[in-house]
Amino acid sequence: MSKRAKGNTALFIAAFIWGTAFVAQRQGMDYIGPFTFNAARNYVAFIVIILFIILRPKKEEITEIKFKNKTKNLLKAGIMCGFLLFLASSFQQIGIKYTSVGKAGFITTLYVIIIPVISIFLGKKPNLKMWFSLFGAILGLYLLCMSNGFENISKGDFYILVCAFCNAFHILTIDHFSENTDGVELSCIQFLVCAVLSSFLAISYEMPNIIDILKSIMPILYTAVLSSGVAYTLQIIGQKYTEPIIASLIMSLESVFSVLAGWLVLGEVLTIKESFGCIIVFAAVILAQLPEKANKRY
Repeated sequence: MSKRAKGNTALFIAAFIWGTAFVAQRQGMDYIGPFTFNAARNYVAFIVIILFIILRPKKEEITEIKFKNKTKNLLKAGIMCGFLLFLASSFQQIGIKYTSVGKAGFITTLYVIIIPVISIFLGKKPNLKMWFSLFGAILGLYLLCMSNGFENISKGDFYILVCAFCNAFHILTIDHFSENTDGVELSCIQFLVCAVLSSFLAISYEMPNIIDILKSIMPILYTAVLSSGVAYTLQIIGQKYTEPIIASLIMSLESVFSVLAGWLVLGEVLTIKESFGCIIVFAAVILAQLPEKANKRY
């Protein structure tokens, strides 16, 4: 299997895990608050990645990465990615308390459109396709979340939308550092940073206790081992071998998996209007990632 195929496969698995993990995130807050949940899942993910680093084979591809000031660059990348992960996961975890799993999944994937919008401020010239995608995203978001105008967006949907912006910056930051860092080590550091920041807010606002945490242990383990430990690491590794445009496209399938998981596990059903909104959002996401020319990189 080629490196590109391995990268695409890693990202597809990550999208499936993230989509189904929305259910666990919802169930995990039956006994504990969002910051406590995020702290617990990221500490477990950190431990899982540490064990993986210790036990993994010493392959040349991993052990002979050459770049200046390796430790300094890795710490810088890990802290930046960890802070952005903390923001994204916090807004998502709070928002999912007040909206459906399916809607949360589709709003989250708007980061795919937000990324090229951000690129305008980085000097990239916008094209007609991007404006069509942006218009489709706004229309889909309106149908999905707003019944009586933009001022009536629910608290949960708004938090998930903020999460989408944070995810966009997180992906761009990973893409910036992925060429010169070990993906697994970067993943490990970002989880620790996210866990520490989440712990501070959990202690400040939620007063967590071990009994309630143990009641939520299964959702914590699912999101920690699979969604955090496995999927985020697959994202970092996958982005290393896949073009950003293809990576974003594959990861946008998270929205489809979230709707299916919400329907199968939680019995959630979208209204006709919300379903049309989902379709338009997904179409806008796909359009945003289509290359202008078949042989042209994004």
